[in-house]
Amino acid sequence: MATHNPRSEPDLERLLSEVAQRYYLGGETQESIASALGVSRMKVNRLLKQAHEAGVVEVRIRLAASQTQDIERRMTERFGLRRVLIAPDSVEFEHQRMAVASLVSSFLEANLKEGSVVTVGMGRNVAAVANASVSRILKSATFVCATGGASEAGETGNADHICRKLAQSFGGTPQTLYAPAFVPDPALRAALLENATVKRTFQIAQRADFALVGIGDLGENSHMVRMGWFSHKEITESRASGVVGDLMGYDFFGIGGEPMNDLLGGRVIGLSIDQLRQIGCVIAIASEASKVPSILGALRTGAINVLATSLSICQSLLSMDDQSTSR
Repeated sequence: MATHNPRSEPDLERLLSEVAQRYYLGGETQESIASALGVSRMKVNRLLKQAHEAGVVEVRIRLAASQTQDIERRMTERFGLRRVLIAPDSVEFEHQRMAVASLVSSFLEANLKEGSVVTVGMGRNVAAVANASVSRILKSATFVCATGGASEAGETGNADHICRKLAQSFGGTPQTLYAPAFVPDPALRAALLENATVKRTFQIAQRADFALVGIGDLGENSHMVRMGWFSHKEITESRASGVVGDLMGYDFFGIGGEPMNDLLGGRVIGLSIDQLRQIGCVIAIASEASKVPSILGALRTGAINVLATSLSICQSLLSMDDQSTSR
């Protein structure tokens, strides 16, 4: 009896690419593709869906200017932002994240120059930018880690991996920060920051033209909490004290943007909020509606120039800010 040999990964990737190119670029119908390939129309439909899921096809939807102009104006005026990159709302979480990430990728394409330095944080929203497609290649850009590495984050969640993928996409050179992200002892953290190799990388990061950062919260699904850096008791006490979020996974603030590092601060090796303020263009990426209070607090730190998020999150931010101001 003949055994069924599943299609190898390279063969499947080529098939997905061919089907996607025929359908989206060639304008062929699913019926004509099915006939040409000797498969059913239903099979072609499944392959197109699989191409989306595998990242072979990336859909970028831009809201009409009339839909975003007023909100972008209000956001920039209210929070002193240079730009707001607003993605349409999606009911599927991963689609929402990629829609926001694609806007950041396009912003970088439009604004990066030869010799630009981009410093990069960790987390899923920042990592999604590295997975977005780009069409512009630079020869002399540098992508440098803004924080150390953590095995708990997995390969894709680390700044080093993100830097390497961005350099691969845009061209240029990745620069690793050879230090752990989390250090339980503040004295050890201080000593590592004095290490010549770490200090040299930090100096490059601090002089960056652009920074890509995520905005964290203290929710159970947050990047920092999932990695287990802090105990449940520490998280609970921090929430009770008024901490609403963090930048770079460790620099904590309240809803008014005020620093609140007494309970959780001083244990992660990375750029601080004060250091981010010295960078010309800090792009904060947030796609989760649950993070609205954290995003509001982050905006009020004054460290962010560009916010990339969704339309509904912008509306919620303006509403929350109105309510807190009136009180």
